[in-house]
Amino acid sequence: MKIVHVGEYAKGGIATYIKELIEFQEKSKNIREVHLLVSETNSDKDFKLPKDKIVFYKYKRNIKSLFKAIRQINAEINRISPDIIHVHSTFAGVFVRLPLFFKKKTYKVIYCSHGWSFLMELNNFKKKIFVLIERILATKTDKIINISPNEQNQALKLGFPSQKSELIANGITPKIRKGLPQLKLNSDKINLLFVGRFDRQKGLDILFSYFENYACENICLYTIGESVLENNEISIPKNISNLGWVDNEHLDSYYEMFDGVIIPSRWEGFGLVAIEAMKNKKPIIVSDRGALPYLIKNNNGYVFSLDDLNTLHKIFNQINKKDLKDKGINGYQYFLNNFTSDIMNEKIVQLYEKLV
Repeated sequence: MKIVHVGEYAKGGIATYIKELIEFQEKSKNIREVHLLVSETNSDKDFKLPKDKIVFYKYKRNIKSLFKAIRQINAEINRISPDIIHVHSTFAGVFVRLPLFFKKKTYKVIYCSHGWSFLMELNNFKKKIFVLIERILATKTDKIINISPNEQNQALKLGFPSQKSELIANGITPKIRKGLPQLKLNSDKINLLFVGRFDRQKGLDILFSYFENYACENICLYTIGESVLENNEISIPKNISNLGWVDNEHLDSYYEMFDGVIIPSRWEGFGLVAIEAMKNKKPIIVSDRGALPYLIKNNNGYVFSLDDLNTLHKIFNQINKKDLKDKGINGYQYFLNNFTSDIMNEKIVQLYEKLV
């Protein structure tokens, strides 16, 4: 089989996901070639593929660039002549599937939204438009991968074809990547870590607001990340330490240092940071949105309400290092049983084989 992965802004969670697929598929005896097409802007550059198998197409998120991206991506698809195109994220889904209304499809298309656009924080009119677009594009799709039960259930409720829908949870490697972070923490405090993009989806502004308005004498918050979208800078309060963007190869060594990981997202299709925390035996403190509550299934963390931050305050007042450590061990077992990259990758390659 010849596989082409297509993404838009391949950074953060989506980049981690694609890297896991590429590493596995490059070694798979049933896959002859693996190619990758992602935006030159806002994408990681360290994908482990030969240079002639990667194309970073020129693109920024505007109408003019959109049509240029469609032309370039489809020219590459015609050149490669794949058996399967595996599409990652909403915009990439448009780039690949829109031209299929005007030409014959000679390959199978697998689409993963990595979080349905219509489950974002939108008004009802926009949600209906996104649902309509996705349902139309689904007619040019052979299989739709949903990354969590919440994503799958919501899509089926809105009329997406059940025969095309596959639930395959995200997975990451259980291998720990060691680094040497230049960081010292106060061992007398409970040290929590946020990892992710600094944008509205990730809810970091809500967390900052909490730390500005509640007394947190026993909690120290550190952040890893940066803004990905233009004109989306965020002001960081003085009582919070920002460590900047950390390469994924070194993240495990940071997780290892902390007592827990907090994820205050407004919406989340899955939450890769949550299973990265579990892999490192760290408990998670998550918002009550999207797929995140589904990841608290083995006494491995806490859920708080974004609409009532007193619920987070109660959690902060009750947590202690021993309980956090115990919950982290519970989370590690939950991860090994459900969210390793081998489990995810084997299901995806089986799906490829069924289609071809």
